[in-house]
Amino acid sequence: MVVKRPGGQKLAVVMVGLPARGKTFVARKLQRYLSWLGYSTLWANVGDYRRARAGAKQPAGYFAPDNAETREEREGFAMAALNDLLDWFKKDGEVGIYDATNAERPRRDIIREACSAAGVGVLFVETICDDPAIIDANVRRNKLGLPDYAGMSANDAFRDFRARIAQYERTYRPVEDGEGSYVKIVDAGRQVISNRIEGYLSSRLAFFLMQIRPTERTIWLSRHGESEFNLAGRIGGDPPITERGRKYAEALAEFVRSQPSHPVVWTSTLQRTVATAALIGRGAQSLRALDEIGAGVCDGLTYEEIKARFPDEFAARAIDKFRYRYPRGESYADVIQRLDPVIVELEGLRSPVLIVAHQAVLRALYGYLMGKPQDECPYLQVPLNTVIQLTPTEIGYDEERVTLQA
Repeated sequence: MVVKRPGGQKLAVVMVGLPARGKTFVARKLQRYLSWLGYSTLWANVGDYRRARAGAKQPAGYFAPDNAETREEREGFAMAALNDLLDWFKKDGEVGIYDATNAERPRRDIIREACSAAGVGVLFVETICDDPAIIDANVRRNKLGLPDYAGMSANDAFRDFRARIAQYERTYRPVEDGEGSYVKIVDAGRQVISNRIEGYLSSRLAFFLMQIRPTERTIWLSRHGESEFNLAGRIGGDPPITERGRKYAEALAEFVRSQPSHPVVWTSTLQRTVATAALIGRGAQSLRALDEIGAGVCDGLTYEEIKARFPDEFAARAIDKFRYRYPRGESYADVIQRLDPVIVELEGLRSPVLIVAHQAVLRALYGYLMGKPQDECPYLQVPLNTVIQLTPTEIGYDEERVTLQA
């Protein structure tokens, strides 16, 4: 369930740019971020409409602007996606991400006018890159595996996609100031340009877009080593780690040393995470935002004790674990709000990162990175003695879990 914001702005984020400039990468980042924050968000990719309705394997000539037959067909797919998005807004959708090249001014004018008539604001997000090395790398890494090129050699697929780009270049016109609100991301984040950003949501997205960088760096998530409260079944507190916890700290340090490059290491300010990361070396940064969910009056109790002393609280937590707030403490929704600055900083890092934190906090971080709905966060599996390794792709992360013997 998504909590609606009274009078909240409905916003269409309209992607703009030539192929292989990172539009889908940015679009999916925005989708995960907005969904994680609790906005009802839909991603509509016009390429998916084309593949579903006209078949995947279309040659570069299909995309030629002067190919009258296919141009009409492609415009039909774009309008179908736009109409579906506008219908979704009528059903209480809050943010729609319209992912297509939208390379021509007339197309963008149609989109803006249709959204305006539906009471939906528009933020154009344009990705710009003229570096041939970056473009070629994007094509080889992210485009050759598309259904469009199934069964085709890598070299043939590369040449065809390059020819497709050339077709779009013939009519591409960058977004102009007179078109309204926009954010332009130049050369994978080297420069970010904005124009007429209005309202809280657009401002928040503009700031987020200033931080994200395409990168191949790995993210590792790990809970602290076993603590004395883990043994006793108690929640919260600031207990030390056990002997088994120290063994895990040694195994984690050895795991980090086995990696090709040393990561940035973040911990909470609580001693069980600081001690777990202490053997890694080069110093860890302790962030209060990574502290465990505040248990308030229940801090230090077992769940059996909470049920006996606070039966109404115990029952309320069982009904809605995501929004339940401990008396004088926090809810998972509160944790997500305080983790927002951590996410923004994480997106701006190019180096690998190891985050050593706590179960509730890592559930929330993992939920963001893997695009999980908010209500699933309290139930995500983040066990002790396990490193969650996340390797970025164009649309998300590949996951591997490594159990370390403690």
